[in-house]
Amino acid sequence: MTCLRVDRFAVTSGNDRFTVTSIVKCLAAASRNGCSSITKALLALLVSFSLLTTPLCAAPASSLGIVVYADRAQIGAAQASVGATLFAGDRLTTDQSGSVQVRTVAARLLLSSASSATFSQDDVTPAATLTFGSATFSTANSNSFALHVASAVIRPSTNRPTVGQVTVLNPKELIVKSTRGSLRVAVEDDVREIPEGAAYRIVLDSGPADPQGPRGAGGGSPGRPPIKAARSRFIWYAIGATAVITFLAVREVFESPERP
Repeated sequence: MTCLRVDRFAVTSGNDRFTVTSIVKCLAAASRNGCSSITKALLALLVSFSLLTTPLCAAPASSLGIVVYADRAQIGAAQASVGATLFAGDRLTTDQSGSVQVRTVAARLLLSSASSATFSQDDVTPAATLTFGSATFSTANSNSFALHVASAVIRPSTNRPTVGQVTVLNPKELIVKSTRGSLRVAVEDDVREIPEGAAYRIVLDSGPADPQGPRGAGGGSPGRPPIKAARSRFIWYAIGATAVITFLAVREVFESPERP
C-alpha cells in the first residue's frame, strides 16, 4: 500500500486554503487507487491550480500616436523622446523654446513652444485638447484628427489634405488659421467653415439669446411659447491671411500630400 505524506502548507488567502485542502483530499483518494490515479490527479490539480493563480490581464489600450520629434518636451512628468507611444489621457507640454511632433495613422500634430495638449479619442478619431499655446495639424481626410479648445472642435471640413493652426489666447478666445484646405469649427450646434487662406479670431460663448426672440417675433396661436432667436455659440472676426509657419513644420508635416 502506498503511503503519502503531506507537509504543512503556508496559506495566505481563502482561495489558497481551498486549493490546498482539495489537493490533500484528492491525493488521499488517489493513494487508494494506485500510482496511475495519483499521476492523473496530480496533473489535473496542477492545471487547476495554475488557472486559479494566473492573474487576468486586461487587453492593452489602443495607442493614438507616436512621437516623431521632441525638443524640450514632456509627456506627463517624463521627458518626451522619439518613438514614445501616446495613449488617451497623455498630456504633452513644451518648454518656452521647445516643440514636439506626433504622428497618428493619417495626421500629424506639431505643438509649438510653451504649449500643452492632452490626447483623447472622438469615437474612432484621434483628438487632442489644446489648453494653452499653439498647435499645427495636417490631415489626409476629414476623419483623421480633431482639435478641441474649450467647447470648440476644429477639424477638416473635406477629405482633401488639410493644414490648420490654432492658438489659444485665453480660455474663451482663440485664433484659427487655415493654411491648406478648409476647416470646420463647431461649438455644439453652431458650425461654421474657415476657407483656405483665411484666419479668424474666435470668441466663445457670446452670451444667451433674447428669451423673447427678435422684435416682432413670438406671434402665433395664443398659449404657445414665443419663438426664440437662434443662439450664437461663438462670434468670429476675420484677421487676414495666414502667416507662413516654421521650416520644421513644412519639412516634417507637409512633406507629402499622401503622408500628413
